[in-house]
Amino acid sequence: MQTTAPATTIDDVLERLRQIIRHAEATGNTMGYFAALYHRVTAEVKHKIAEGYFDDGARMARLDVCFANRYLEAYDAYREGRPVTRAWQYAFDAAGTKRYIVLQHLFLGMNAHINLDLGIAAAETAPGEAIASLENDFKKINTILTGMIDEVQRQLAAIWPLLHLLDRLALRTDEKLAAFSMGKARDAAWHNALELSRMNGTAAAASIDALDAKVIDYAELVARPGPLATTLFLLVRLGERGSVTRKITILDSANTL
Repeated sequence: MQTTAPATTIDDVLERLRQIIRHAEATGNTMGYFAALYHRVTAEVKHKIAEGYFDDGARMARLDVCFANRYLEAYDAYREGRPVTRAWQYAFDAAGTKRYIVLQHLFLGMNAHINLDLGIAAAETAPGEAIASLENDFKKINTILTGMIDEVQRQLAAIWPLLHLLDRLALRTDEKLAAFSMGKARDAAWHNALELSRMNGTAAAASIDALDAKVIDYAELVARPGPLATTLFLLVRLGERGSVTRKITILDSANTL
C-alpha cells in the first residue's frame, strides 16, 4: 500500500481505514485490530455529527480528519520505512510480534493516538483562544466511547470466550475501569491541547517531543505490565480463538460503513 494524499473528509478517513483493514485481513497483520476499532469510532462520530449531537459539527469533522491523518500518515510512513513518532513506532513494532494479546495491541494503538495525537490535533483545529470553545464537544466524545465499551467487549469475548465469565465475576467493574481509564486519557489529552494551543511552532515541537517520550512509559506498562498481569495475558493468548485474520474480522463485524 503506497502513500496516499491526506484525508480531507470523514468519508476519506473511513475509506482509508477500510483499505488498512482489508490489507491486514489479507496478510494476517495485527495492525488491523486497531484499524477495525478506529473505523467503528469514526463511523459513530460521523453519525453523531449528522444527528446534530455536537455544538459545532463542522468543527468536529475537521478535528476528526486532522486527528485521523496523524494515524494514517504514521501508518504509511512506518510501512515505507520512514521515521514516525516513538509512540507509533512502539505500537507498530509490537504488531510484528506474536507475544501480545488483542487487547494489548488495541491499548498500544490507543496510547499513541489518544495520549499523543489527540491533544496535537485539537490544538491544531482550535489554536489560541479558540481552544476554549472546543472543550464541550471534545468531552462529548467520552460519552460516545463509553457507550461502545459493551460492544467491544462482546467482540473480544468472541475471541476469548472466558471473558464472559470474568465479566460476570467482576460485576461490571471492568467496564467502569475502562470508562475511567479512557476518561483519564482524554482528560490528559485535553490538558495537552490547552498547553499546545498557546505555544509557537518551536515551543510546540519541543513539547510534542517531550510528550512522545512520556507516552512510551505508558506503552511499556501495557507491553510489560508485571509478572501477575503478564501471566494472565499469557493465559489469554493461549485461549484466544482463531487466526489474526479471523480476529480482525470479529473486531470489524460491527462496522457498517
